[in-house]
Amino acid sequence: MRTLIAIPVFNEAPTVEQVLRTVHGYHPNILIIDDGSTDDTPAILDRLRPELGFDLIRHEANAGYGRAMREAYARAHRDGYDWVITMDCDEQHEPASIPDFLAAAARDDLDIVSGSRYLDERFAADRPPEDRRAINATLTREINERLGLKLTDAFCGFKAHRVPAMRRLHLTDDGYAFPMQLWAEAAAKNLRIGEIPVRLIYKDLNRTFGDGLDIPTARLRHYREVLDAAIARNQQPACCRGPRCDG
Repeated sequence: MRTLIAIPVFNEAPTVEQVLRTVHGYHPNILIIDDGSTDDTPAILDRLRPELGFDLIRHEANAGYGRAMREAYARAHRDGYDWVITMDCDEQHEPASIPDFLAAAARDDLDIVSGSRYLDERFAADRPPEDRRAINATLTREINERLGLKLTDAFCGFKAHRVPAMRRLHLTDDGYAFPMQLWAEAAAKNLRIGEIPVRLIYKDLNRTFGDGLDIPTARLRHYREVLDAAIARNQQPACCRGPRCDG
């Protein structure tokens, strides 16, 4: 089972070196997607790359979280990986959980292994901002009701994805609403989905979402629009849906 660890980074200079060194200690096959960083992140990556030997995709300008995810799937497919584990670089996803994802993938009974910060209350290290927790809870409930899933955390980016399964999905969203499209597509294609607990860590309470989405009501509305569109698309005849995503 060949597995790639894919980490999108954007202006992560304070944390990127420690995260990469720690991740490398657990698993050597790493892909970094530098999504248009304007701080010292590119220089740090250039310094670390000869030592750690990670693969690198570099964007001249910020292209968005969803775009980075799609590129991770495409690169994993190109290079013959069976699984790709995605995680953040801001120290809110603990590299110590990588063996748990590898073990879950090795059981070979799921297509997506999603981290959940709410599956086990013993993993709740921090309390999330109220608006983020409220939006997560609201949309997790709606996704479960509309798609027949049993998620407890619809937005955790710490996941293991079976690469051939991702090739079957029509994924186009570039932004933070990407999980809405992912879940709708995964349910439509009958992918096998499970969760494992990960620690709830919030270090950046002032994170910005951009594009007017820092207003919680606007963010919730946008996420619902993406979810609605993805569900509607999968209710169309197959001949009207267009091609799958190739990254």
